[in-house]
Amino acid sequence: MNLNDYLKKALEENWATGHFNASESDQFRAIAEAAKDLNTIAIIGTSEGEAKHLGYFEAVALRDAFRKELGIQVFLNSDHHKSVEAAKKAIDAGYDSIHIDLSAEPYEKNVSGTKEIVEYAKNFHISVEGELGYLRGESKIEKEKITVKPEDLTNPDTAEDFVLSTGVNRLAISVGNIHGISMDEPALDIERIKKIREAVPKNVALVLHGGSGIPDKQIKAAIAVGIANIHINTDIRVAYTEALREEFSKNSEEVVPYKLDTTAREAVKKIVKEKLILFGAKNRI
Repeated sequence: MNLNDYLKKALEENWATGHFNASESDQFRAIAEAAKDLNTIAIIGTSEGEAKHLGYFEAVALRDAFRKELGIQVFLNSDHHKSVEAAKKAIDAGYDSIHIDLSAEPYEKNVSGTKEIVEYAKNFHISVEGELGYLRGESKIEKEKITVKPEDLTNPDTAEDFVLSTGVNRLAISVGNIHGISMDEPALDIERIKKIREAVPKNVALVLHGGSGIPDKQIKAAIAVGIANIHINTDIRVAYTEALREEFSKNSEEVVPYKLDTTAREAVKKIVKEKLILFGAKNRI
């Protein structure tokens, strides 16, 4: 089964696949091992910044290595690639999935650029995600309250037009979610998700970005009305860096890197497992 098959399966069976970002090989291993332990697929993303740090070809090689070592499906996604050129770079490197995010551009430019990537990716049998609506914030613990404005939200009718005009396999939507962990509790517009799901063809998966910090009850409600893929990044960054800081503090004389980062890897693995269980992704292979 390919990624689109698993997304279809998730929608039909009322669960969601988990997407987790990595910028280090330790994080990559933690995500893949967590998926292996829970008998589910691993979807690992690299943003443009993360891919620049880790390396596009290096990320592809890690994916292949963990597929072979763990014997599970490991899919690699180019998360939030904000230009046609960047998205094509990930395709050429061998990524399984492309998230072309032109949501900050005028609608016509978003459609034309996304459609160009869909056409380019057809030669590689790659799943393509477009984005409609504006997600505020960054993948960090926010120091200020972030207000989601009405104009930020994805319009169901526009979503239908966007999907039909571009031919994307997945659609990232704005429904009250933000990037990062907010100072206040996010409030997902569940009714809006439901309306978008009704407007968009069933073969197009709906994606919820900014899953870190969203209460479990809202996550479950979003899945119940049609979200098939949920992105987690900030929770991983926080767990990883906090564990590293604690380890450095306790063992200030240690100079062997792999002895220092073991705890951080386990912290990431714990978070990923918790999220996959929350999403209902356990035992889905």
